[in-house]
Amino acid sequence: VQLQASGGGLVQAGDSLRLSCVASGLTFSSYYMGWFRRAPGKEREFVAAVSWSGSAYSDSVKGRFTASRDNARNTVYLQMNSLKPEDTAVYYCAARMGISTNYKDYIYWGQGTLVTVSS
Repeated sequence: VQLQASGGGLVQAGDSLRLSCVASGLTFSSYYMGWFRRAPGKEREFVAAVSWSGSAYSDSVKGRFTASRDNARNTVYLQMNSLKPEDTAVYYCAARMGISTNYKDYIYWGQGTLVTVSS
């Protein structure tokens, strides 16, 4: 199984970015896809997740970020709007069977993509 995340970069506060994560080696439509992030000096935290029936978000990104998936392309997206400096982190996509917002429950991980938001 491979998860390949991309789309990170350096932006200014208030800008938008869209992250993508392409999965291979698994039956993509059967998996719950999550986005997590790890800021410098902090633990990995849940950002968003999307299944076939809906999505979930952390309070810190709710209303600004939108997770979506395209099962035909084995791809999950994270649209990030109104970015803030505190959103600066390495963002990871992950996959598991069944719903969870706990990173310890996820078995497959992408390599991460860096998002830096300047003030």
